[in-house]
Formats: sequence, structure tokens, C-alpha cells
Amino acid sequence: MPRTRTRVRALTMAAAATVLVGVGAISYNASAAELTPGSRPRPVASPSVIDPPAGAVRLGSYRVVRGTQTYTCTGGVFTGGSVPEAKLAGPGGLLHHFKGPSWQSERDGSLVTAEKKGERPRAGTIAELLLKINSHSGPENGLLAKATHIQRLYTSGGVAPAGACTDGTTKAVPYGALYVFWSA
Repeated sequence: MPRTRTRVRALTMAAAATVLVGVGAISYNASAAELTPGSRPRPVASPSVIDPPAGAVRLGSYRVVRGTQTYTCTGGVFTGGSVPEAKLAGPGGLLHHFKGPSWQSERDGSLVTAEKKGERPRAGTIAELLLKINSHSGPENGLLAKATHIQRLYTSGGVAPAGACTDGTTKAVPYGALYVFWSA
């Protein structure tokens, strides 16, 4: 079992590094493309609505290994909030993300729920978010025990289906994201 856990950690770290390097390259290229000849990059004037509080300490990043956002048809269309169902992998092992929204460590059972505090829309995908944790349960020294905020970043997919539907039907839409846990 320890060898398997070590391999999972190594694969998770390698995958996370690949994602971060790729995103960094895309961000750098996108920023460079926005500059006109002779222009200079400008610093961001204010913090983003999805930034954690000043002084917060990053506890860990977890990427969605497998995930869906499930929508329910109301009034003939899929609208409103979605219900997540996802498996996340990161340095502390696996997390289960589900309705609430809730996150639970599969290693020690620690559990948090949170509410949305900030949102940054992204074209063609679900929004990036800042969530504030509003409840903890499980062991005092559990993986999620010190978490106060969660960011959902680098989202892909998960958008509500378009078109007509029959009231009460549900549709699960695959999505990807990186969740970053913070302690303020």
C-alpha cells in the first residue's frame, strides 16, 4: 500500500506541475499577445474578487481527476445552480467533492462545507470561484481542519446544457478545475 500511495503522489505532483506550466505558458503568451508595439505591461490595480484574504497560507492544490456538474431541468431549460460530484487528487491524497458544496478527505474523513464569496466568469466554462468555509467536521488535526477558503481555478466544461428539456430531468456535464485550499 505505501508504494501505491507514493506512486499516486508522484503522478499527481507530475500532473499538477504539467498543468501549472501549461497554464503559465498560455497566460504568458496571452499577455504578450495583448501588448501593442511599444506598450508596457501594467500591474493589476486591484486584487481579484476570487483572491484569498491577504496573508492567507496555501494548504494544498487538488485537481479534478473525474467530475461532473449536474443540472436539473426547470421550466423547460437547464438553468440555476448545479450539483458537483468529483474526485480530486493532490498532496494530501484524494478528496470527494459533492453537494453542499462539500469536500471530504478520503484519508482522514475531515469534511468542510463552503459558500460562494466571489466569482470570475470565464467564457465557455463554469466560473472561477472563491468560497469561504462555513463548517468543519472530523478530526481536529484532519487534512481540512485548518482550511478557511477554497479557490476554484482553471475551470473547463461544466456549463449547463442548451436547448429544451423535460422538467425534472437531470443532466451531468463533465468538468475540470484546480481547487486551492487556504488558511487565513
